[in-house]
Amino acid sequence: MTNAHRPKENYEQTKRFYTELGAQAYSLDVFGDELAEREKYKGVQGIEAVHLYICLKFCWQPSDVRAMAEQDLRFLLTQEMQGWTLPKEARA
Repeated sequence: MTNAHRPKENYEQTKRFYTELGAQAYSLDVFGDELAEREKYKGVQGIEAVHLYICLKFCWQPSDVRAMAEQDLRFLLTQEMQGWTLPKEARA
């Protein structure tokens, strides 16, 4: 059995891709904190606040919203996230 390795450039490209996915997920989670504060949610923060906001805004079931892809959640929040940036304390 031989080890089939990809060229180093492929690994670097894959690493950049997953790093960017992680950064997007992180920013959505942090935006959830903004939503929780703005909407005065008690006991939820981060991605749970995003889910709650979308459930309330569109009258969708939590199980449906939780099953959504992160990119779909971001799309639904396009207007709300317009001009928003990570707060200073959330930046690396």
